[in-house]
Amino acid sequence: MTLVRFLKEDGSLDREVVAAAGANLLDVAQANGQPLEGACEGSMACSTCHIIVDRDDFGRLPPASEEEDDLLDLAAHVSRTSRLACQITLTNELEQLTVRMPGGAYNLDR
Repeated sequence: MTLVRFLKEDGSLDREVVAAAGANLLDVAQANGQPLEGACEGSMACSTCHIIVDRDDFGRLPPASEEEDDLLDLAAHVSRTSRLACQITLTNELEQLTVRMPGGAYNLDR
């Protein structure tokens, strides 16, 4: 299980959820009302699930692929700890993960 903390754009806590190992972060985020579109449904063909990972947690994630890095070049408000939520699989070893919604995050369904 992984404790996931979702922060709003301003850094304030939006919600905390416990997610099962093996869960995809995009799916967890969408199931918990986070403003991530995920237009390509996790096929890594867009950057609409861009999130900013807390600095302390970033180094505990597997590195981004070259393809993910290329897609992040298209996202707004990218930082050094930006990732695509669709590319993060939660693990028991991770234990906790804090992510912030970037400026301009939106979901067309909301």
